[in-house]
Amino acid sequence: MTFQESLTELVLLAQEAFRAGFMVFLRIGAAMALLPAFGEMVVPQRIRLVLALAFSAIVFPAVQTRIPDFDGSPYFLLTETAAGLLLGIGMRLFVLALLTAGTIAAQAMSLSQPFGGPSTEPQPVIGNLLVMAGLALAVANGLHVRAAELFILSYDFLPAGRLPLAADVSAWGLDQIARTFALAFTLSMPFVAASFIFNIALGVINRAMPQLMVTFVGAPALTFGGLFLLSLAAPAALALWLEALHGFLASPFAAKP
Repeated sequence: MTFQESLTELVLLAQEAFRAGFMVFLRIGAAMALLPAFGEMVVPQRIRLVLALAFSAIVFPAVQTRIPDFDGSPYFLLTETAAGLLLGIGMRLFVLALLTAGTIAAQAMSLSQPFGGPSTEPQPVIGNLLVMAGLALAVANGLHVRAAELFILSYDFLPAGRLPLAADVSAWGLDQIARTFALAFTLSMPFVAASFIFNIALGVINRAMPQLMVTFVGAPALTFGGLFLLSLAAPAALALWLEALHGFLASPFAAKP
C-alpha cells in the first residue's frame, strides 16, 4: 500500500470518526443547555461550549460502536437533539423542584416577596438559596461523573438515530413532573406544617385576648421561627433532594420512554 493510499484511508477513518463525534456532540450539547450547574445562565456561553466538547470527548470512545453511519440526513440531527433535550429536561426538573420548594416555604414564612436572582423570573430568596446550595452539593458529590455516566447509558434507552414514541415520552414527562411537585412539597412540608400550627395558635390567642394585636406579634415570630426552621431543615432537605437526583441519574427512564 502506497503512502497516498494509506493517507486516503486515514482521512476516510477521520471523517467517519468526526461524523460520529458530531452526533455525540449534538446530544450532549442539547442536554448541556439545561444541565444543572453546568448549564446555568450565569455560566458564559464559551464555557458551556467547552464543557460540551469535554463531555463529548469523554463519552465518544464509550459509545462509538453504537452510533450508526451519518449520511447527512436531518433526521439524525433531530433524533440526537431530541434525546439530549429529554435528558436535560429530566435533570432541570430537579432544579425547579428546589425553586418550587423555596417558594412554598417562603410563602409559609411570609417571606415570599421576590428578590433578584440568576433566573429569568425573580424568585424568593429562599428558593435561590436552596438552588445554590443544592447545585454546590451536587457538584461536590460528582455531578460531572454522574452526568457522563448518564450520557453513556442514554444510548441504551435512546438509541442513536431513533426517535422515541411520542406516547412513551409524554407518559415519562408527566411522571417526571408529578415527581418534581411531590419532591417540592416533601421538601417544603416542615414549613407548611409549622406555619399551619402557628396560625392556629395565633387564632386561638386572638379569640382569648381580642385586645392583643396578634399580627404585630405573630408576623415577626413567624419569620424568625421560619428562618430558624430553615437552618434545621435545609441540610436534611438537600440530602433528600440529592438522593432523588442520584436516583434519577442512575435510572432516568425507570418508566421507559
